[in-house]
Amino acid sequence: MNLKDLFPHLTDDNHQITSPKTIEYNCIAWAAGNSQRWWQPGAFWPIESTRGDYGIGELVIAFKSLGYEECNDGLLEDGFEKVALYSLGMMYTHAARQLPDGQWTSKLGQLEDVTHTTPDAIAGSDYGEVAQYMKRALAT
Repeated sequence: MNLKDLFPHLTDDNHQITSPKTIEYNCIAWAAGNSQRWWQPGAFWPIESTRGDYGIGELVIAFKSLGYEECNDGLLEDGFEKVALYSLGMMYTHAARQLPDGQWTSKLGQLEDVTHTTPDAIAGSDYGEVAQYMKRALAT
């Protein structure tokens, strides 16, 4: 099965595969800038949590602990890096990180990393929609 079967908004023009499949890390870790381990509550998580706490609020709090604050959109903003947090209902499903050129990068479960032109390119299907954008100042 190819990525476009799993993510109906992906087209040949709006994404590019940037790494091979791996189970070393997941989308949350990738969005946080960590490709060394799998992040999930109850296993490795940046804040104290309980196994199975997959609410979107838990993900927002986790990214706040990394220096992010809530913001209104995913537009490129000079001096900041942004993440998009996705959910289906109240449960988080995915996180993507904005690149310096305004595109986005995602780790697609146990599949590849991809660069995609907009957060909506991977929305829908099992990932739901962007529930929250967050930003933090770039390190100087």
